[in-house]
Amino acid sequence: MEKLFALLKEYEEEMISIRRFLHEYPEISYQEVKTPAYIADYHENLGHDVRTGVGGRGVVATLRGGKPGKTVALRADFDALAIQEENDLPYKSKIDGAMHACGHDGHTATLLVLAKALNKIQEDIEGTIVFIHQFAEEIAPGGAISMIEDGCLDGVDAIFGTHIWSTFPLGTIQVKEGPIMAAADQFDILIQGQGGHGSEPHLTKDAVMVGSQFVASAQQIVSRRANPLHPAVVSVGHFEALNPFNVIADTAKLIGTVRTFDEDTRDLIEKELDNYLSSTCQLFGATYDYQYKRGYPAVVNHAEEATFIANISKEIEEVTEVVECAPLMGGEDFAYYLQHVKGAFFFTGAQDPNWQITYPHHHPRFNIDERSLLIAAKTLGTAALKFLEGATTETTQDSLTK
Repeated sequence: MEKLFALLKEYEEEMISIRRFLHEYPEISYQEVKTPAYIADYHENLGHDVRTGVGGRGVVATLRGGKPGKTVALRADFDALAIQEENDLPYKSKIDGAMHACGHDGHTATLLVLAKALNKIQEDIEGTIVFIHQFAEEIAPGGAISMIEDGCLDGVDAIFGTHIWSTFPLGTIQVKEGPIMAAADQFDILIQGQGGHGSEPHLTKDAVMVGSQFVASAQQIVSRRANPLHPAVVSVGHFEALNPFNVIADTAKLIGTVRTFDEDTRDLIEKELDNYLSSTCQLFGATYDYQYKRGYPAVVNHAEEATFIANISKEIEEVTEVVECAPLMGGEDFAYYLQHVKGAFFFTGAQDPNWQITYPHHHPRFNIDERSLLIAAKTLGTAALKFLEGATTETTQDSLTK
């Protein structure tokens, strides 16, 4: 472990340099070409076994230790978002309309340099380490499903992953057992009314009025239909009825998201949205088309592995606090890996304490404190080596306190 930490500290500037290079040249989901080629080339130069095109655009590299043992996987995603960057940085995005606004550039740089450091101590490693570089995390169905189907988890005993998180303080590791991120679904609605002149509303069936009533009443699904002990969110993010000022809308298009942690609540909301929509349209004499698209399931950490992450994080000098975090309503397709093998997903704090304003993920001015990369690398590296050495955890009440 001392060798690994020394190497990671030695390579820290390279890690930051890689992150900034990737930040300059982002590729959005399902359009990644140069990024996976860069990743594959990096691993091939280290002498790792490399598979490209895994599940479509993924890269899987394998490091076999000098001693026999189990197999552990570490995962990083590498896609960017269709966002125009507004940061004034020397390494700001050079690709119009694309930006690493979620930290996936940092995830990739972390895993690549961690792989380089682990490679240097290969003969001391008991077992095998699989580096999963995943494409298309940002857009469902995501890259995880197809990569799993293509064998990225074959022979893997456990998997760990982290998300660098700009709104959590630098030096914190945040993790919990059980659900840690929500299922993320989408609904699409087209309301068909009967348009007309704005001066004659009595001759129309106003699609905007119908949509507005539905948006207001749909909030009662969470407040009055769902179990209050099971968190849920229903949000309409898009309401479109493009007409001149004096025209009553013939149609209205609504798009929204549902976030839940358990399948019963997920099923309930899918059904109740249809019920509320049907009743509202019937009241106004309109018709509708309703589609509910299930996205990623909830990310559910395995209890022992989550406690394991909490415990091993305490051994890292740069980690100042280990926190049992509240579940986040954001979605992540790391969920699929945890449905196949045991493991845990955790957050590495990346909020610079000197920032006056912290911009959230998916914001055009999103950024991270790059000191978080070293912390993420040390935590993932420790998890891999400790797991392969057969370390166990004690699920004590104070295990998440440093």
